[in-house]
Amino acid sequence: MWYYIIYFVAFFLILIYLFILRRFYIAYTRFSSNGVKHFWIIPGFGNSFKVFIRREHVVDVLERLRKKFPKERYVGKYNFVEPIIVLQDLVLIKRVTQKNFDNFPDHPLCTNIIFNPLLCRTLQYLAGSDWKDMRSTFSPMLTSSKVKEMIPYMAVVAEDMTSLVLEMINNSNTGSIKVDVNDFTKRLTNDMIAECVFGVNTSSLREKSNEFYKMGMDVCASNYTQIFVILVLGFFPFLKKIFRKPVYKEKSIFYFYNIVANAMAYREDTQIYKPDIIHLISEARKGRLKHDDNVSGERKEFGFASVPESVYGKKRVSRVWSLLDFVAIAVTFFLNGFNNTATTLSFALHELALQPEIQERLVREIKQHHTRNGGRLNFRSIQTMKYMDMVVSETLRLWPPETVLQRVCYKPFNLGKPNPKASNDYVVQRGERISIPVWSIHRDPIYFPNPEKFNPERFSEQNKANLNMCYMPFGSGPRNCIASKFALCVLKIILYYFLLFIEVYPSKKTCIPPKLSKKNASLHLKGAHWLMFKARSQF
Repeated sequence: MWYYIIYFVAFFLILIYLFILRRFYIAYTRFSSNGVKHFWIIPGFGNSFKVFIRREHVVDVLERLRKKFPKERYVGKYNFVEPIIVLQDLVLIKRVTQKNFDNFPDHPLCTNIIFNPLLCRTLQYLAGSDWKDMRSTFSPMLTSSKVKEMIPYMAVVAEDMTSLVLEMINNSNTGSIKVDVNDFTKRLTNDMIAECVFGVNTSSLREKSNEFYKMGMDVCASNYTQIFVILVLGFFPFLKKIFRKPVYKEKSIFYFYNIVANAMAYREDTQIYKPDIIHLISEARKGRLKHDDNVSGERKEFGFASVPESVYGKKRVSRVWSLLDFVAIAVTFFLNGFNNTATTLSFALHELALQPEIQERLVREIKQHHTRNGGRLNFRSIQTMKYMDMVVSETLRLWPPETVLQRVCYKPFNLGKPNPKASNDYVVQRGERISIPVWSIHRDPIYFPNPEKFNPERFSEQNKANLNMCYMPFGSGPRNCIASKFALCVLKIILYYFLLFIEVYPSKKTCIPPKLSKKNASLHLKGAHWLMFKARSQF
């Protein structure tokens, strides 16, 4: 009897082996059979083995591809067994993200998102008509007039943060403090978003273990369990129908759900008004939100990096949304702000610390506006500080928080030939993914000479007119970031108050020259973002 069991096990193992071989063959001949250049692969891992074992960052793969095949309009990359087209030609990128947007309307749905009923309803992961309707419903939340109303609340948080840091400096024995800026900016943006999005007053810098910050870290954190699930389900997609265990901690999701639901109910009962996202969500629920009539000067008002709303975000919809959907939009703002804004702020402070002449020039501009406006910050200050905008724009170029833009093909699309010598066109099929390597484009010496250097002059009035197509820190096309104006205001207000009173300079532990940590998929410096803070001599 036992030999029947052996035969059965052997037969089962052969079937698995043949399935894997067939899967490998279909996947790993997709590019070579169509003349698309790519790196050699490790079966099962594709080009992701070094990233998986944390010996290489995601952006390193894209950088090597661009340097290896600089004249290709597009190249191939295998994410485990998934073939992904990486676009390198700017004209082609514009076609895919704008002109032919309907062929590539959606973001890929991350494996570690699909098991969570809240995160899969966020604006980032919605697809098709759901995304279009939600974008149209909620884009009026962050129009120019709405963001301007939030500026006083942003200023209060920034002032409180500055006072606390000065207090810490005064209490030190050396007149300075050493700070992990990555942790510092996450706590600061956490408080800013808590105030402006959820209407909650927190102080993550004073109370290191406050619940709001803890829950935010739980939502944003990644770990080996998530990476392993992504690997397994990417290789065996049919398991998605079987595996239903949430990868994120459900407790943190329900925490934010309760905050939004309770705040909306409380304000409805008490008729309390506060111009934050909770209020705007309530207005959207009643169908009262609409776009500003005049938006022609938004880029000049908020900064060069801001992006316009597309026609998809401006159409009127009468769809009735569930409470879960309204909570999801608040979580969308939180996730984007908590990670991306904090990352940009960390690198801005790092670059200013390493280049004191740039820091001092920016401080001079801040002091001039502070004196001119009688010690008050208003939107006029944000609008007219040109060097501030240059510094923020250059930070977003050198350290874009979204290093890669990704789209999924909805309708087959002919990319043309990868290079003039190729014999065949390449047609992206429905369900296949393309990537736009923002990091690599932002660091291409063709577009940005001496790209590793932090140089705000790239965004002077004379230079920035030539940078539209190769500069995309908030995305490109209709699926660009809905909160670019909000994020730019947050960044500028924090830098304004912070640099007005505090000087930033390197410590012995500062990563010089800056090198990315391979342990994180997002941008973090190797050995953390250590800097020194001391009180600035007042004027």
